[in-house]
Amino acid sequence: MPLNCGIVGLPNVGKSTIFNALTSAKAQAANYPFCTIDPNTGVVTVPDQRLAKISDLIKPKSLVPTTMEFIDIAGLVEGASKGEGLGNQFLGHIRATDAVCHVVRCFDDPEVIHVAGGVNPLHDIDIINTELLLADLDTVEKRHTKVERSAKATADQKIKSEHVMLQKLLAVLNAGKPARTADLTDDERILARDLFLITMKPQLYVANVDESGLTDGNKYTALVEQRAKEEGAEVVAICGALESEIALLEPSERDEFLADMGLKEPGLNRLIHSAYRLLDLITYFTAGVQEVRAWTIKRGTKAPGAAGVIHSDFEKGFIKADCYASDDLFLYGSEQAVKEKGLLRSEGKEYTVKDGDILFFKFNV
Repeated sequence: MPLNCGIVGLPNVGKSTIFNALTSAKAQAANYPFCTIDPNTGVVTVPDQRLAKISDLIKPKSLVPTTMEFIDIAGLVEGASKGEGLGNQFLGHIRATDAVCHVVRCFDDPEVIHVAGGVNPLHDIDIINTELLLADLDTVEKRHTKVERSAKATADQKIKSEHVMLQKLLAVLNAGKPARTADLTDDERILARDLFLITMKPQLYVANVDESGLTDGNKYTALVEQRAKEEGAEVVAICGALESEIALLEPSERDEFLADMGLKEPGLNRLIHSAYRLLDLITYFTAGVQEVRAWTIKRGTKAPGAAGVIHSDFEKGFIKADCYASDDLFLYGSEQAVKEKGLLRSEGKEYTVKDGDILFFKFNV
C-alpha cells in the first residue's frame, strides 16, 4: 500500500487544480468553497530516471515504478475544530494520512474568490495550523483526563509512561506549537501513534503561484519561505494552472513545452520528490528478465523489512539478499560485469538497504 499525503488548505487556494494535474484524476474544480466534499484519492508514480536506465540494460518484459498516494481533502475554514464548515469530517480524513501538503495561495486574481477576502498567505497558514492544533489539543486533553486518573491509581508503568507523554504533548500544544516539536523518547513516540495527531505529521508547503512567480517567486512566496524556514519545513512553488496544461500534453510535447518555459521538469515532479524526502523514503529495485520494479521503503530499513514490502513471507523466511548498486550497473553496463568486478554482495539480516540498491531476495517459508 503506497504511503500518502493529504493535500490541505483554505477553499479556493488551488488544491483540486493541483491534485487534478498531479494524478490526472477528475476531482471537481469550482470557484466556490467545499466543491470537494469527499476526499479524492489518486495514486501517482514517483519519477525516477534510474528505473528506465535499469530497464535499458536488463531488457525486462515489464516495468513497474513505485508510487505515492495523494488525497485531495475538502477546504478547511476557521472554526473547523469546533465543527465549522466540514469540521470533523475534514479532520477525520487528514488523520489517516502520512504527511500533509499544505497548499497556500500566492497569486492575485480578482476572478477567483478568496474565502478570507484577500490574499494573505501567512494569515491562511495560521488559520489552517491553528485549527489542526486545536483539534489535536482536544484529542490529547480528553485522553489525558482519562489516563491521569488511572496513573494515580496504578503501578502499571505503561500507563504512567503514557501519562508523562501526554503531559509533554499538552505543554507544546498549549504553547501553540505542533505536536511534532514535543521532546518525546522513542518509546513515547510509539505510544503517541495511537492518538493519530495531525500536527505530529511532517508538513510541506506548496506555494501556488501564477506564471510570473514561478521562476523567482513573488512577495507572497517570500513570506511562505520565511515561515517554512522558521518551522524547518520545505516549500515547493507550483503554478497550478500551468501544471494543468502540462498534464494534458503528450510526453514529447511536454518536453518541448517545458524547454520553451525554461523548466527542466514539471513542478509536480518536484512536489512528488519533496513529499518523498519529507517522509524520509528511499527506493530500491528488483531487476530480472520478467520485471524491473521500484519499491518504496523508509530510510534505515533492514533487508528483511525491505523484503517484507514485496510480501510478508519474504520477511518471515528471509535468508539473505544478493545486492549491488544501480550506479555500478550504469557504470559497467551489465549485471555480469558487476559480478566480475566483485561488486555483487551477499547481505544478511542486519544489512541496511541503501537508495538505489538492486536486490534479489532468497527466503524459505
